Amino acid sequence: MVRSVRGPAFRPYGWRTRSDGCDGVEERIDPVSAMRSRTPDRLCAEAVELAREAAMEAAFPGKVGDYLGAVAEGDRVVTHLFESPDPGYRGWRWAVTVTRASRAKAVTLDETVLLPGPDALLAPEWVPWSERLRPGDMGPGDLLPTEAEDLRLEPGYTGEDIPPPNSVVSEEMQQLAAVEEADVTAGAPVAQTAAPKTGSIAAVAEELGMRRARVLSRYGLHVAADRWDEAYGSQTPMAQAAPGTCATCGFLMPLGGSLGQAFGVCANEFSPADGRVVSLSYGCGAHSEAAVMPKPPRPSAPVVDETVVEPLPLHPDRASGSVEADTPPEELGHS
Repeated sequence: MVRSVRGPAFRPYGWRTRSDGCDGVEERIDPVSAMRSRTPDRLCAEAVELAREAAMEAAFPGKVGDYLGAVAEGDRVVTHLFESPDPGYRGWRWAVTVTRASRAKAVTLDETVLLPGPDALLAPEWVPWSERLRPGDMGPGDLLPTEAEDLRLEPGYTGEDIPPPNSVVSEEMQQLAAVEEADVTAGAPVAQTAAPKTGSIAAVAEELGMRRARVLSRYGLHVAADRWDEAYGSQTPMAQAAPGTCATCGFLMPLGGSLGQAFGVCANEFSPADGRVVSLSYGCGAHSEAAVMPKPPRPSAPVVDETVVEPLPLHPDRASGSVEADTPPEELGHS
C-alpha cells in the first residue's frame, strides 16, 4: 500500500508523481498501467507472420495485401491489420487478433475478421420496403399490403346502434346544425324587415352551383365519363390484374351527384391513380383489403433467474460409468 505524503518523501519504485501546484496534493501514476493502455505487447506485436498466415487461411491465397500496422486492444492483446486487394472490398482490411497468456511467451491466434476501413466501400443502409416505396412505383400485378392498424383507414361500420359523435345523424350534429343554420333576430317573424338568407331559394341555388352562367350538360357529363373510364376504368391492364375493385376500397372518396354512381376519387398516395377520378370498377394492387398484414406479436421480455445457483463438479463422477475405474482422476479445464 502506498501512502500519500508531502514534500521530499519516499517514492515507491516504478511510480512517478504529478502535483497540481496548488496545495501540494500529489497523484500517483503507475507507468506500467499507462504503458499498457498505449503500447502494444512486444511479443504479440512481433507475431506478424502468424497473423498473416491466419489471414491467408481465412481468405484465398494472394488475397492478403500489405501490412498496415498493429493496434493494442488490451493487456497482451494486439490486432494486426492487412490490406485487402479484393476489388469487391475496396478499403477493407483483414484484422487478425493475437494474444498470449500471462507470463507465457507463446502467442496464439484469437480471431480473424474482415473489417471496413475509414475509406471502405460500404453498401447503403437497408431501408424497409414500406419506406422505400414511392408513388408511381406500382405496376399491373403488384400487390401492396396494408397494415391492420393503418392510420389512414378506420372502420366504416362499427355495428353499434348509436352513431359516432361526428356522424351527420348524431344528436350533437343536429344541435349544431340547428344553431348555425338559423338567423336569430329579435321579434316575431311578421316583424322582420327581410327574409332570412339561410334556406332561401337563392342560397340553395348558390350551394348547388346553379347561379353560374352555364353548367355542364348531359353530353358534357357523358364525354367526361367516357374519358375517365378509358384512363381509369375496368378495361385497363391495372384493373385486370387487381385483386379487387375501387367500389370496395377504403381509399375511395365518392363523388356527389349522378357521377357518384359510377366514379370516385382515389386517395391512396401509393396508387397510380392517386388524386384521379376513377371508375368504381377500376382497381390496383394498393386496394385496402387486398392483403392486410397482421400486427406482429411483441415478444415478452426475457426472464433471468439470478437467485438459483447450479453446482458444477470439478471432478468426474466415479459412479456414473462414463470413465474407467482405473483411470487416475484429472482436473477439468485447461492444463
